[in-house]
Amino acid sequence: MNDIASAQKNNPLHGKTLEHIMHYLVEKYGWQQLGNMIRINCFTDNPSIRSSLKFLRKTEWARKKVEDLYLDSQPKKN
Repeated sequence: MNDIASAQKNNPLHGKTLEHIMHYLVEKYGWQQLGNMIRINCFTDNPSIRSSLKFLRKTEWARKKVEDLYLDSQPKKN
């Protein structure tokens, strides 16, 4: 197994699309709470998955916050 494959094996986001992550977070928290947790206009002003994905794909810092929230909201493995 090469180094890249080995690194991806341990990456908790491997195989998770940004769309999957957004659907999960919206279902778990709702738009209002999500907008309070991460201050991004696309979560508070007429929010939609589509507009959020468009913004997050272009804005690295915002995507990182969303990915971090997703990881923090996952059940911890022992």
